[in-house]
Amino acid sequence: MSLNVLIEFVINTLSLGSLYALISLGLVFVYGIMQLVNFAYGEFISAASYVLFLLGVFSNIPWPLVFLIAILAGVAVGYLSEAIAFRPFRGRSLDALLVSSFAVSVILQHVFQLAISPRSKAVPMPAFFRANVSALGIVIPVRNVVMIVTTAILLVAFVLLMKKTVLGVAMRGASENFVTARLMGVPANLVISAAFIISGFLAGIVAVFWSARSGTVDPMMGSAPLLVGFIAVVIGGMHSLPGSVVGGFVYAAVANILSLTLPSTMLSYRDAFMFVIVICFLVLKPEGLIRGSYAEERVG
Repeated sequence: MSLNVLIEFVINTLSLGSLYALISLGLVFVYGIMQLVNFAYGEFISAASYVLFLLGVFSNIPWPLVFLIAILAGVAVGYLSEAIAFRPFRGRSLDALLVSSFAVSVILQHVFQLAISPRSKAVPMPAFFRANVSALGIVIPVRNVVMIVTTAILLVAFVLLMKKTVLGVAMRGASENFVTARLMGVPANLVISAAFIISGFLAGIVAVFWSARSGTVDPMMGSAPLLVGFIAVVIGGMHSLPGSVVGGFVYAAVANILSLTLPSTMLSYRDAFMFVIVICFLVLKPEGLIRGSYAEERVG
């Protein structure tokens, strides 16, 4: 492998891993506190992507403001889904919450189909997102550079949030032992709403970069990033925020290695190989690469 090919592989892995890390973080923020796998998380991403499509096609709003509105749409969907669909069932069984997450996912998919279109729509992007830069003889899409820088900034911001703020300390305490945290005065609604708001915020960020890569949005678009997130958190660790980030980068590295090494006739089976790897993790290391400290109680 030549040096240029190696550098290109590293950059592609970092950019793809950055995207996957943000997806898995959005899942783990909710799971860490509620022990709930939010199957509607993919639709949070879809909702923000549809806002990008609608504003990009039907308005002349500057692109920075379009991105901001799309991210805020993800935040709004995350918060409203928690307040309307999850909060009334928190005192019931985990099955009720899982059914609620499925219901939110299906309802949003049908809303997208009926209110916009059942067909995929092209999502316009600013010209600089489609531009390339050259360095050391390697052509790099600008969006990949922006993705890596954005993820690095967000990871630093989340570290500071979780370690240096009252809300972060409360969320860390709730993720380790929610019952004890509540007995010590941590407000349950605030912590859980904050987790869904952060999850929606990350969904909005992911929507920008996912739409830039795919170029389209459709009612079922959220299933692909949701699947990626599940695999990444299984690899990295469902109970660890750092683990989810590591899992995203590991997933990207393995996926890129398979793309380079598999024969062309077997590239369509790449996802099947990834599931074999996930099964191996579940059997040999079910806690993931990084074990998080957690208690098994669920939010009541």
